[in-house]
Amino acid sequence: MNFTTRFAPSPTGPLHLGHAYSAILAHDLARAARGRFLLRIEDIDRTRARPEWEQQIYDDLSWLGLAWDEDPLRQSDRQDVYRAGLQDLWSRGLLYGCRCTRRDIADAVTAPQEGAEPPHGPDGLIYPGTCRHRTPREGANPPEGMALRLDMAAALKSLPTPLAGFTETGPLGELPGRHVPVPADELISGVGDIVLSRKDFLGSYHLSVVLDDAAQKITHVVRGADLYDATQIHILLQALLGISTPTYLHHRLIRDENGRRLAKRDDARAIATYRAEGLTPTDIRLKVGL
Repeated sequence: MNFTTRFAPSPTGPLHLGHAYSAILAHDLARAARGRFLLRIEDIDRTRARPEWEQQIYDDLSWLGLAWDEDPLRQSDRQDVYRAGLQDLWSRGLLYGCRCTRRDIADAVTAPQEGAEPPHGPDGLIYPGTCRHRTPREGANPPEGMALRLDMAAALKSLPTPLAGFTETGPLGELPGRHVPVPADELISGVGDIVLSRKDFLGSYHLSVVLDDAAQKITHVVRGADLYDATQIHILLQALLGISTPTYLHHRLIRDENGRRLAKRDDARAIATYRAEGLTPTDIRLKVGL
């Protein structure tokens, strides 16, 4: 098995120190294993993606001394793949249309116990299932003009065997790592019926990342610890779509002096800002602890 990993930024703002850490770590692991380092541009949300930010991704990574081993994969070129994945799940009765707004969901989950902390999962508020039996699942194709949700209980019931879980390695990709189970009851109670396609654009992060990792033959996913809880969703989608599960490494997050996770709006820690100030790629490595 040839070690293959990737860096998958969204062109919605400047890359910052957190991105630098993730990209360098993945790149260095691939080179140490004599494997492949790939680049993916996650521009599925065309309302926020900008060509200038995509170009800066290439410029920043090149300046850091990182090279990818094939042309970047761009999500905006893969709409037919996402549509086919949704069609597969719809034809098996595992999706349903949802018209609920965020306000509808917030009102529904807080109404029974006013003042109590509403249940949260990897995608925020856990959907209460309002549309699960309200919208029909008839027709050859998924409905348009609304979100598409995965019926979590039905999806789990459709699997021929229980989910096998995944392998989480150490901070430097050490194997064998540790096995992380993915209990079905926790997916139902702690994740709920997630959105797999949004009203305003086809697909979702969860669907696209699984299909894209498969297309790029990713064997090791290197990404931030903030996405650890989402991995159980990806394991389920891999099982549903007949996709092999890669090994995962969820690394520490780079934070500011107040302990807050860096965001793209934090221009003071943007790679381009440090470049303009005269820092070197070695300086960036030192700043992020590499």
